[in-house]
Amino acid sequence: MAERADSVRARAGVLAMVILGAVFAGAPFGAPAAAVASAPGAVIRLTNTLAFEPKAVTVHVGQAVEWRNGSLLVHTVTADPALAANAKDVALPAGAKPFNSGDLKPGATYRHIFAVPGRYRYFCIPHEGAGMVGEVVVLPAQVGVR
Repeated sequence: MAERADSVRARAGVLAMVILGAVFAGAPFGAPAAAVASAPGAVIRLTNTLAFEPKAVTVHVGQAVEWRNGSLLVHTVTADPALAANAKDVALPAGAKPFNSGDLKPGATYRHIFAVPGRYRYFCIPHEGAGMVGEVVVLPAQVGVR
């Protein structure tokens, strides 16, 4: 009887780890659990045609945008003027910090939570020259909505 109880506990532990892994898969290190578990304000696909689809999205302060690399290529999501080949490919509102996903292999995701309202222009480092540029417009937080 004790062996069966141990087996059940072991399986329950494995199941718990699988569930936690699924919840936190693709989450940026250090992201708040609530942000990871909640649905993003917008989802953008990174494509084989060297495009962000949709090219522009609108969210509110406190919402996340999730980029999903559904292509066969490595992409980045970069809003850092120091990394841009062309200054027009990146824009950050006053007070916003630059961000960079690093290399996103096929199937990878990246989430960024926007804390400053304004217009963000971002690009893919390896495909910036091909015009792989996108935009996120961040509106002030919605009152009474979490």
